[in-house]
Amino acid sequence: MRVGIVCPYTWAVPGGVQEHIRNLAEALIDLGHQVSVISPADDDTPLPGYVVPAGRAVPVPYNGSVGRLAFGFLSASRVRRWVKDGQFDVLHVHEPIVPSLGLLACWVSSGPIVATVHTANPRSRWMLAARPALQSALEKISARIAVSEAARTTQVEHLGGDAVLIPNGVSVRRYEKADPLPGWPGAGGALGFLGRMDESRKGLAVLLAAFEILGAQRAGLRLLVAGPGDTEEVLDKVSAPLRDRVVLLGQVSEADKVRVYHSVDVFCAPNTGGESFGIVLAEAMAAGAPIVASDLDAFRMVLRGGQAGELFAIGDAAELAMAASRLLDDPQRRAELSKAATAAVKVYDWPVIARDVVAVYQTVTLGGIKVGVVA
Repeated sequence: MRVGIVCPYTWAVPGGVQEHIRNLAEALIDLGHQVSVISPADDDTPLPGYVVPAGRAVPVPYNGSVGRLAFGFLSASRVRRWVKDGQFDVLHVHEPIVPSLGLLACWVSSGPIVATVHTANPRSRWMLAARPALQSALEKISARIAVSEAARTTQVEHLGGDAVLIPNGVSVRRYEKADPLPGWPGAGGALGFLGRMDESRKGLAVLLAAFEILGAQRAGLRLLVAGPGDTEEVLDKVSAPLRDRVVLLGQVSEADKVRVYHSVDVFCAPNTGGESFGIVLAEAMAAGAPIVASDLDAFRMVLRGGQAGELFAIGDAAELAMAASRLLDDPQRRAELSKAATAAVKVYDWPVIARDVVAVYQTVTLGGIKVGVVA
């Protein structure tokens, strides 16, 4: 099958949607399908061979974050040419409501179109206001996928029509084994965090507040933080006696990201909202890391209601500190959580997820009509 996948966000900046698309594309290729991805990116951006650049992205605030999107004449022209040349059996658009390439692809294309909704935003004024204007694009979609129940609710309430629930995936094999970073976790114990340091909904501020509590109680405890952001700004929020115990790696390579999960005693996901799935949890689970996470609906689902990781009240630094402290003092409980996480994450392994996505493709391509360009 020839599959065209549309990424709404720039390939140059890591993000959950981009990671999902990259892994899906590579899993489909492994299954023998021909895949091409188009994404916002400058022409000189290093890209995998299956990714086509659609032009420079522009930062736009969206869903509590900053999405780097492409929406203009150059991008529209490149999307049209890509669709025309691709001769795709199916077009797979991600985040069709976002003002970026997915929306452009829906407008210029005809034929089988599958859309995946990642966003969990049940009270989006933008979606409610934009739906009438975007209806001509949305009504072309043949089938819809949601990565979580929260995303499915957003889909039903704002875009109309139901969606098949197919969660995010994780390449379990990639995360299973790795050497810890040199000197980690250390005798005093270590907590870990991975995410954008400057994005408030990722919850680093909550974790830093919890570390202030724990750091005062545990002389050797350290905090390992990986992800893009202003390191000096983060350290300014840490009290002077604890600054040398907070290690900020900044943005790391894929290989080092895996090593981070294997370098800590407890992995913390203190996110405060806006999460439809929790790919960072799936990665940590695949690595066998004991997890403490915010009690978001999406996180609760991934962690099987707390069976595969501890949950704490959203935004409550004191409760996070208590949960992490209990795990640091209980190696047996950490081992139990690690075992449970390793078992639970298998349903999210990419070969499993990719086959489910292909089943959706097959339902919309039964007529043999290929994707074409609207005249």
